[in-house]
Amino acid sequence: MSSEPVKTPKSRRVLLIGCAVGVAAIGLAVSGIMDRAKSKQELETWTNEQAVPTVRLVQAVHGPSNERLVLPGNVSAYYTGSLFARASGYVTVWNKDIGAHVKKGDVLAVIAAPDLDQQLAEAKAQLVQMQAAVTQAQANADLGRVTDQRTSRLVAQGWSSQQQGDTDRLTAASRIAALEVARANVTAQQAVVSRLEELTRFEQITAPFDGIVTARTVDIGDLVNAGGTSGKALFQVSDVHEMRIYVNVPQAFLGVMKPGIKATLELPGQKERFEATLVSTANAIVENSRTALVELQAPNPDGKLWPGAFAEVHFHIPSDPETLRVPATALIFGPNGMSVAAVNKDSKVELKQVRVGRNLGDDVEIRSGVSLSDRLIDNPLESLASGDVVQVAGASPAPNKEASRAETAM
Repeated sequence: MSSEPVKTPKSRRVLLIGCAVGVAAIGLAVSGIMDRAKSKQELETWTNEQAVPTVRLVQAVHGPSNERLVLPGNVSAYYTGSLFARASGYVTVWNKDIGAHVKKGDVLAVIAAPDLDQQLAEAKAQLVQMQAAVTQAQANADLGRVTDQRTSRLVAQGWSSQQQGDTDRLTAASRIAALEVARANVTAQQAVVSRLEELTRFEQITAPFDGIVTARTVDIGDLVNAGGTSGKALFQVSDVHEMRIYVNVPQAFLGVMKPGIKATLELPGQKERFEATLVSTANAIVENSRTALVELQAPNPDGKLWPGAFAEVHFHIPSDPETLRVPATALIFGPNGMSVAAVNKDSKVELKQVRVGRNLGDDVEIRSGVSLSDRLIDNPLESLASGDVVQVAGASPAPNKEASRAETAM
């Protein structure tokens, strides 16, 4: 009879459960070891990738053959005349209101100046008196001359004294001088009359040229004073057959602002566009704004352009076909000036000094330093230096040798 104990069904179940638990524990241990290895590999890969900056590339491009520059402009009349009172008095009538078309010489208003009229009448009366005085002086001069002639003969014959002869001779000379004074007084008084007559013509306010009345500030009964431009303008007349447009152009674009450059005007509230031509520049730059004033002229046969209007001026500028453009975000501002960061075929950085032209907002012109084939870094880091290795966004990363060996060992 055998001495080994007999295994019951219950003991076999316990043994099977124990084996299952052991296998599960071994599986969990192996899985944990593999997960840790994988996580370590992923961490190393991520660390290596982060150590190499990822960059986005841009390239230089040619600008358009013609570019458009849009700047604000002010529309002005070809001529503008402000009409002031040259005679003091009261406005008795005005004939033209704002918006009226006038011809040169048209009477816009009439000023009643009774004081001036009285001065003119008085001056004319004094002129008549002075003319009569000339006639009297002429008669006295003739009498003096005849008397002198007679006395001279009598003195020569001994019938009159020498003293009487001298007296008559000097009297004649004095009367001739008095005649010259009287004539001079007439000339002076005629000038006074002419001046007053000219002032009375200022009682009528007339249009200085063909145009449109753009302002009227007087009404019937208003008292106006002669005072030149220090007073208030009674009327303003504008010649609008052709308009002047003034634009402040930034210094960077002044090199192409030559007479003859064409531009298109767009005005708020108007669908129609107007053509204009540049005619002159101020040849001086305003220091505060670094801009220069340029003048354009636009035909206005229909009167659709109004003085004082705002306009968007679209310049049609020919561009240099040899000039390249790059995004402004590709520039690096360094102690040695402007530069860009290029990536060579080995994914290494090369810093290139560039000469910058005009600033076009999102883009800048590059005069020299880059070519069309250069791969330039957009938004480069300030810490980048020549020789640094970078990863181009969208390209497959270079395989990591250490990570490959760890995977193989597993």
